[in-house]
Amino acid sequence: MHAHSSPRPRTGSAVTLEMVAARAGVGRQTVSNAINSPELLRPQTLERVRRAIDELGYRPHRAAQALKTRASRLIGYGIRASSTGVPTPVLDQFLHSLSEAADRAGYRVVLFAVAPGDDELTSYQQLLDEHGADGFVLSGTDRGDRRQGWLHERGVPYVAFGRTWSGRDVGDWVDVDGAAGTSAAVRHLAGLGHRKIGFLGWPKGSGVGDDRARGWQSAMRELGLSVRGRRAESPDDPESAAEAAERLLATGVTAVVAASDTLALGWYQALRHGGRTPGPDAAVIGFDDSPIAPLLFPSLSSLAQPLDAVGRECMRLLLERLGDRQRPTEHVLL
Repeated sequence: MHAHSSPRPRTGSAVTLEMVAARAGVGRQTVSNAINSPELLRPQTLERVRRAIDELGYRPHRAAQALKTRASRLIGYGIRASSTGVPTPVLDQFLHSLSEAADRAGYRVVLFAVAPGDDELTSYQQLLDEHGADGFVLSGTDRGDRRQGWLHERGVPYVAFGRTWSGRDVGDWVDVDGAAGTSAAVRHLAGLGHRKIGFLGWPKGSGVGDDRARGWQSAMRELGLSVRGRRAESPDDPESAAEAAERLLATGVTAVVAASDTLALGWYQALRHGGRTPGPDAAVIGFDDSPIAPLLFPSLSSLAQPLDAVGRECMRLLLERLGDRQRPTEHVLL
């Protein structure tokens, strides 16, 4: 039977494993492997089965799976409070992609609030104790982050959106090449004729922030442009960023690369405070392509992170780790 010849189930009828197998043109065990052990299948076969699952709306019975495999089919994702008290909508797209990939594999992503400070790891332990999470996805990794080492020591599978910036590099991770992004931004601005290009970033010590600063600095030096006095630092809030931007403007910079769209917003505020117009009078390129970028006038040019791909790759690595705890550590830089 061809994969496309199987009829859709009647409205209200339960979709079974056999129906998915018929739609995909494979055996029942192949569908089971696609759900429980996707690493066993060839990519083309796995994609065909997943397409059939999506078309039929099949959802595995997780309670039955847990009894058979002693697995909860739950993936934990801890949400940290923002240091500024402002939500970070950039992660919404990542979480949506992550959740879709998990759902296709028969898992659910469980969000839980992470206690601040020293109690952070207690939140992870509680999810393990009370819900038996099979693994975790981390984000917001930074220097001094204890989560990777803590999970590794306990043999708990995890993947991180973000590199291990300090200590032993013990786990799988997926990250965005921030240095490549800011380097490209410098080259774009230089191509427009700018020679005095500043960098508006976070205080030194942030893994992500320092990585983005490195891209700016390396591109400036490769182009023979001076970086002296052209880097300003600020916490990730518009008011502080505006003060830092004013210091940069006083040095005569004509354009700036910002480590985030929030910092770029501070650049807009500083220019308007001085009676100048963002863009024509002093250019800026932000980072993250957040929802605020198109709302500014003129709209903010911003580097977009491939968050859909990050979510898919994170889940792929975690599923492969769940299937083989001894496999070599894998790092993906997008």
